[in-house]
Amino acid sequence: MIDISVGQYRYSAYLEAVITEVLQAIRHCRRCVVLTGAGISAESGVPTFRGDDGLWNKFRPEELATVDAFMANSKLVWEWYNWRRDVMDTVQPNAGHYALRDFAEYFENFTLITQNVDGLHTRAGSENVLELHGNINRNKCLDCNREYIESDEIKPDKIPSCTYCGGKIRPDVVWFGEMLDPQVIQKAISESEKADLFFSIGTSALVHPAASLPSGAKRTGAILIEVNPEITPLSHLADFRLQSTAGGVLPQIVRGLQESA
Repeated sequence: MIDISVGQYRYSAYLEAVITEVLQAIRHCRRCVVLTGAGISAESGVPTFRGDDGLWNKFRPEELATVDAFMANSKLVWEWYNWRRDVMDTVQPNAGHYALRDFAEYFENFTLITQNVDGLHTRAGSENVLELHGNINRNKCLDCNREYIESDEIKPDKIPSCTYCGGKIRPDVVWFGEMLDPQVIQKAISESEKADLFFSIGTSALVHPAASLPSGAKRTGAILIEVNPEITPLSHLADFRLQSTAGGVLPQIVRGLQESA
């Protein structure tokens, strides 16, 4: 019989040892970049929005989150996004989000990049977050891309038009088949290549161009740390690998930094 408690104890001791090494490495770094993916939001209970029940289980995101879908039936797309926003109102930032907020103060330069559109990093208090895929709580014009700030709530039966060009208002997220905002991704690449410490947290390392940021940072000399319960294509490149959730390990790292300050 396998003694699970012994196995857990050994893993806990191993994790603590790795955290100790990570803390030693961090103390010599001044420029830190963090990339977060769906894993950190999953800890808050953010669903995949693939419609477990009701109307939305008849659709896949690939059928709704596209320009073609919006042009064909903008009312339906907005109904889906309003449902998603209602769901998002029920979740809160978790310990991992708050730890990253506190983490920033230990570096001369800190950049937080996220693939998530839920805005939880900002709600946790992080500043100047680079949102690669946009933010589900913002709206913009389909034609000129200007942010639409006149109203947060969009009525599917009466979608407003852009006050600058007359284009139809859409959610400010990157849809399937669309390019990322060139200014945002270029800033992310630039900061990653200047980093001496790079954290990849809760991301599958499969979706490009975000997936290339950690390896790009390592090529230019950064210490690469992966935080993820699962093995990813990035795992073999990481200098340190913390096989844990963000909420499970990041607060420990912050406490270590606070104790040694």
